[in-house]
Amino acid sequence: QVKLVESGGGLVPAGGSLRLSCKFSGSAFRTYTVGWFRQAPGSEREFVACIKGSGSSTYYANSVKGRFTMSKDNAKATAYLQMNSLKPEDTAVYYCAADSRLITSSLGIASQYDYWGQGTQVTVAS
Repeated sequence: QVKLVESGGGLVPAGGSLRLSCKFSGSAFRTYTVGWFRQAPGSEREFVACIKGSGSSTYYANSVKGRFTMSKDNAKATAYLQMNSLKPEDTAVYYCAADSRLITSSLGIASQYDYWGQGTQVTVAS
């Protein structure tokens, strides 16, 4: 059974940085694509970034490109989202998700991920 646990959220001023972690429990972590999604109050869950199993390929939403960096440490079974130059509009609950069977065209679609964490709150003060 796969379990995901996020950590690292918090309150930061605009322009600040945070690093989110997503700890994976289960087997064969290196075969899983890990994604980060976020959901602000009253909004739908939106794709932020993802990284494929080997860690060789990453994909980002246009809104975070150049500011966020995703990485994956297969030895530690953990994925990370480094968030720099944070803006108030980045405020949301951030969720990590994982799946081992995604195709490239599905990487940004939340419904295609089988496993989800409980979420961590990120608040960026203006």
